[in-house]
This record gives sequence, structure tokens and C-alpha cells, in this order.
Amino acid sequence: MAIFEKKKNTLICRFNGETIWILPWGNNSIRVISTLMGKPVLNDWALIQPDGNPPDPVIEINDDSAALTAGKIRIHVKKMRGRGLELAFYNRKGELLFRERDSGGALKQKARKYSPLSGGDYKISAFFETGAGEHLYGMGQYQQEFLDLKHCNLELAHRNSQASVPFVLSSFGYGFLWHNPSIGEVSFGENYSQWFSECSAQIDYWVTSGDTPREILSAYADATGHVPMMPEYGLGFWQCKLRYWNQEQLLNVAREYKKRNIPIDVIVCDFFHWPHMGDFRFEEEFFPDPKAMVEELTKLDIKLMVSVWPQIDLKSESYAEMREKGLLVHTERGVIIQMRFGGESVFFDATNPEAREYVWQKCKKNYYSNGIHIFWLDEAEPEYGEYDFENYRYSMGTALQVSNIYPQMYSRTFYEGMEKENQQNIVNLVRCAWAGSQRYGALVWSGDVHCDFTTFRRQLCAGLNMGIAGIPWWTTDIGGFHGGDPTDPGFRELFVRWFQWGCFCPVMRLHGDRRPTGNPVFRKDGSISLFTGSDNEVWSYGPEAYEILVRYIRLRELLKPYTREIMRDAHENGAPVMRPMFFEFPGEHESWLVKDQYMFGPDILVAPVMEAAALSRKVFLPPGAEWTELHSGKKYSGGCTITAEAPLEVIPVFLKNDALKEIIGAI
Repeated sequence: MAIFEKKKNTLICRFNGETIWILPWGNNSIRVISTLMGKPVLNDWALIQPDGNPPDPVIEINDDSAALTAGKIRIHVKKMRGRGLELAFYNRKGELLFRERDSGGALKQKARKYSPLSGGDYKISAFFETGAGEHLYGMGQYQQEFLDLKHCNLELAHRNSQASVPFVLSSFGYGFLWHNPSIGEVSFGENYSQWFSECSAQIDYWVTSGDTPREILSAYADATGHVPMMPEYGLGFWQCKLRYWNQEQLLNVAREYKKRNIPIDVIVCDFFHWPHMGDFRFEEEFFPDPKAMVEELTKLDIKLMVSVWPQIDLKSESYAEMREKGLLVHTERGVIIQMRFGGESVFFDATNPEAREYVWQKCKKNYYSNGIHIFWLDEAEPEYGEYDFENYRYSMGTALQVSNIYPQMYSRTFYEGMEKENQQNIVNLVRCAWAGSQRYGALVWSGDVHCDFTTFRRQLCAGLNMGIAGIPWWTTDIGGFHGGDPTDPGFRELFVRWFQWGCFCPVMRLHGDRRPTGNPVFRKDGSISLFTGSDNEVWSYGPEAYEILVRYIRLRELLKPYTREIMRDAHENGAPVMRPMFFEFPGEHESWLVKDQYMFGPDILVAPVMEAAALSRKVFLPPGAEWTELHSGKKYSGGCTITAEAPLEVIPVFLKNDALKEIIGAI
């Protein structure tokens, strides 16, 4: 059999039991699948079949080499004497983007390594040589103060506040998706990148080449799916705390916002409003009439979002039936308890279509039919009590093989259910994501992060890299989640700075578990319901902070027409809402290096104050534009770094080339 073969639009390469498929996958993009002693499989984990009719690829076959060209990308495969096949990727100019590493001579290194496991799968490694001076971005959300991921080692696994989305964008002009939901690692070294999977049947990745970051992300959105159009209520302010424990408390907060004439679009009913996890309904004692609650909020022009957890408590009314039907994540060994918080529970198996339908039908009956059309999908990683991935199994495979796809399937559960009800522009808040989650209306937040300036700085890097990883809808708990006393002056400062930044995030959402913790909530039978935190409304932080916070909520309202158009760009073209500077200014070297400022859409430069007691900060103003300071109206020519004044009430914001002149000085 020939080493190289053309079959329709696919280049097939075979050598020593290994089979490699190389095929075009969208404009300027190529998919590579490789397996040992078997036939590659076109899994649809994140990649979807390309739309449209791109030109057929150009496939060239010679005695000891072959090549496939798809638009602006070309892959060259060469047979190396005695050691298999070597792949190299080039852009439209013929410049090398990256290549598989060579053998190293006597080192006998392998670019594609399959280490067998019992049962037939492999531990898989893929090694690529990279050039000097490369910068890398994306990969989802990691709690670290790095925007450029070059020289970083990253776990390919989800945890509370960590969302591993294995897409990376290179300053050399390519994007790379590791199309594998297994647990693993990636190392971005100075001279090579190594992708590693703990358990998989094949290597599968997708590569695109483009002249700009925008072009690369557009191709990636085409390949993995576009985010829906953000609905109108996603453009304004969302109020939340841990937790409104009864119906009247929640309604009183909504009424107070309206009484004070403070714009608000969404109010949130957080966790443990239910009897047990897995009951998927309100506890009647504390929420006696959900339909009436929603009706009053609707009259106030406020949407209600309700928290749903994927855990099923062993005491839940759903547990026995779901276990009998095989709708739960399976524990391989030991006690069948996967988390202990507010009860002993296991997770529903979101990779199982029957389990997804079961959960949706419960939520449809008890929430959706009462007018609740936004869901908060918490615990989406899922957050096991111990992240012992070897000990869990889904219907789609073992946790080692497929666990990273869980949050995507969790979002899919609600998206497809709501879609069947003919709902348009679906958005659900979710604590984790994987490649493709965006097409299921996933608005990701950064998890249960702490309340300090170090954590604050990490959120900016996380949000920017999440957008580059193809998840344009992203937000944080303003002020952080864990702790924070509204009466503490130091926390008030942090809170105000975080709140200002929240005005320029994709969704402006207030949440947190504030101190001191509230008094225990008792049921009529004397049993204790879950704890509830202190107040977390804008009037909870004192009169000085209150005036500042309300000002930024009103600014968010003024920005709605602009924000709507950014959301349209995300929906149609895959552009992030929060954009690293290089996205808008790829030709400026400095734009690839700055990590503490960004573009909110094409025209607003945002430079959050993320240091305690700071009253000014450095801001890089890119060349080729004139920049107007939002608060003062002062104009600057680009191509310089300035020191911007930043008293507590001011976040440095600059408008490009007279954009949005109507909001200058508005706050």
C-alpha cells in the first residue's frame, strides 16, 4: 500500500502501523487526525462540519513527501529515513509556522508518541518545534497573572475557577486547537510545545492560518460554532448575592432598585433555594409562589435568573430513579459520593442524552413554566470533592478520556431544551466551559475567586485569554466571591475598583459571599437551611461608594447601543468582547506585551486600577489614532505611554478617534 494516498479531499499517510488523515476543515484551516493500528475517527467533540463550499484543497504526492494546501495554510509531510513521517505547517507566504520536532539525531525522539494503556487506548504526546520570539494567548481561564502563555505549563483539566479551553493563538499568525477532551497537560517551552493526553485513542488537532488575530478567531468560530446574539437584558446590570433565601427578600431588593431609580436588568436567585440538590424546584416554605414572584419582577422589567446545580443529593426525590436509569456519573471504586456540600451527592451524567432530557424536563416543569428563562449553571466542571479523574466514568467514556467536555454538555442540556421552546438569543451563566461551549449560549464566570487585588489582576488576564479561546461571553463576581466585608474600608476600595471594571466587561454582574455570614435560616420543622451571606447591594458599601457605583451603572446604560454592536460582532464573526490590545493593533509590538489594559470593542481602551491605594497608572496609547479621556475630555495623540490620573471615582478609559463623543464626561 502506498505511503501517501489522496481520497476525495483528504490526504492519507501511512507508515509502520500509523495512519494520519489530513483534510481541510473550513477556510484556511486543516484538521490532522493520527492513530496507531487503527482507523482515525472524525469525532465531533468541539469541531462541527464546515459550512459553505470552500475551494478544494491542492494535494501533491511525491515518492517521499506529500503536501496539502487549503487557502492560506499548507502542510508538508515528509518521510524520514527509518523514523516515520514529519509534518510542517506554512502560511500563504511559504513561511514556516511550526513543525513537528525532529528525532534529535542519536536522541531518537518522536514527534507523535503512543504509550499503550490496558484496554486499548494510549497516553498520547505530540511535540512541535516553535520559533524564537513567539507569543501565545488563549487556552481559557487559569488563575495566574500571565496573558502571554509562552513558557507556561498548563493542566488540561477543569477546576473551580479554572476552565481549560485548548485553543491557542500565536503571534506568528496561526491558531491551534487540541481537539481532545481528555485530561492532560500542555507545555509551551522556548523551543517546543508539548501536548499530552492521559487517555485517548488518537491525536486530533485543528490549525488555521490568518493575516490577523481577527481572521484567525473568525475561522475558529466557524469551526466550533458561533455564540448566539446577546439578548437585551445581557447588556445592563445584574444583581446577585449569596443568597436571597426567600421570595420576599428577593422581591424587596428588586423593589428597592426601582424605588431608587437604579437601572437593573437581571436579579439572581442563588443556590439552595431547593429542598435537596437534584429536586430542581423551589422549596415551598421559602418560595411559596414562584409564578407570582416572576410576574411582579416582569412588571418591574427585571428578569429572574435561577441557580441550578448538577449534583443529585442521595436524599433527593430524583436520586433513586436516576440511579436506576443509569443517568448519574459512575464511581469506579469506593463510596458512591462525589461531593459533600449541603448534602451527600453525585453528578448527573451530562454526556448522556437521556440524562440531559431528564434534567431539562424537571427544570422546564418547575422553573421554565413559571416564566424563568435564564439559568445559572453552577458546579459545571464538575467540582468533585476530590479531582480523582481515574475514579469516574461517563456514558461517553471514562473521565480521563472525556471529562473536559462535561461543561459543554451541561450548557447543551439547557440550550437545547430552551431552543425546543422556541426561545431566541439564549444565554445561561455557567462556571466552566470547553471548546464549543459558546454555541450553547455559555456566559462563563471566573468561579469562586478571592477578594484581594492579586486575584483582581488575575481576572483580567483570565477574561482576555478566555475571549481569545473563543468564549466571548465572560464575567466575574464583582468584588470577588470569598469574603469581603462591606464595612471594611480596604474592601470598599477593592470593590469600587472592581465594579468600575465590571462596567466594561461583557456582562456587568454583582455577586459575592459577604461577611459577616448571616444568621442561620431555620425551617418550620427546626432543621437548618444553608447559610446566607451579608448584604451585597450597591447601597451596602456606604454613601461615598454608592454614588460612584450608581454612576457606573448609569454609564453601562449609556453604553448599551455600543455594547449591542460588540455583541453582534461576537455573534457574527467570533470577535471577543474584551480584546487584548494586539487584537485591534496587531502591527504594534507593544500591543502583544501589555497585559493590564485592553479594548472593550474597537473604540474603548480600558485601563483598570488594580493596585491598592493607587491614584494613577501608566497607559499605553497605540499609534495611528487620537485618544480622548472619557472623564476629562482631554485628547492625546497615539504612540506614547502616559500617566493617567485615577482618583477613586475614576477608571482610566480612552475613546478612539472621537468615538462615542456623547458619553464624554457623562460620569
